[in-house]
Amino acid sequence: MPEVIFPGPEGRLEGRYHPQKEKDAPIAIVLHPHPQFGGTMNNKVVYNLHYAFYNMGFTVLRFNFRGVGRSQGEYDQGIGELSDAASALDYLQSMNNNSKHCWVAGFSFGAWIGMQLLMRRPEITGFISVSPPANMYDFTFLAPCPSSGLIINGTADRVAPPADTVSLVNKLHEQKGITITHQEIEGADHFFKDAHMDTMIGSVSDYVKRRLTESSR
Repeated sequence: MPEVIFPGPEGRLEGRYHPQKEKDAPIAIVLHPHPQFGGTMNNKVVYNLHYAFYNMGFTVLRFNFRGVGRSQGEYDQGIGELSDAASALDYLQSMNNNSKHCWVAGFSFGAWIGMQLLMRRPEITGFISVSPPANMYDFTFLAPCPSSGLIINGTADRVAPPADTVSLVNKLHEQKGITITHQEIEGADHFFKDAHMDTMIGSVSDYVKRRLTESSR
C-alpha cells in the first residue's frame, strides 16, 4: 500500500492510499481518533475499516491529522482537523474523477470530524460513525443530516456512553428523507477489543454492501 504525502492547510499530510484497478471504483476516507490521546491512522479500528472498504471494492485513503506522525502542523481543537479531512477528500477525488460513490468513515474523534465533513460536502453518499463521542462533542450541526449512514457502538463503551449515542440517533431519526441505521455490539468497549472487532467490521461491511445495491442516498 503506497505511502502518500499530500498538501494540507498547514503543510504536508501523511497518508496511506489503496487504489482499485477499476477507474470508477467508489472512494472512501477513514478518519482516526483523537490525536492527543494516541490516535493515528494506524489505530486498529481505522486500519480494519480501511481494509473492509478496500475489500468491498473501494479506493481508500486514511491519513494522519496535523501534528501526528509525519503530518505537519499542530493539533487545532477539531477546526483544523476538519480542514485536513477536506484536503484529504480533495486529494482522493482528484485522482478518482469517475467515482460514483463517496463515503466517509470515522472512529471516535474521527467520527465527529467525519459528520462535520458530511455537512460541507454534498457529494458524500454515505457515512460510518464508529463510537461517536456524543458526550464530549456537540453534534447539533447535523440539522438536517445530509445523507444516510450507520452509527455503531459498543454496549460497554465507557469513553462514549451508549445512552448519549442513543439520544444522538434519536435526534437524527426525526429528520425526513434519510435513514440513520444504529447498531450496538453487545459487550464491546470503545475500541472493540478481541472478537468484537470482527463483529463490528462485519456489521459495517454488511451495511455498506447493502447500500451499494440501492440507488437512493
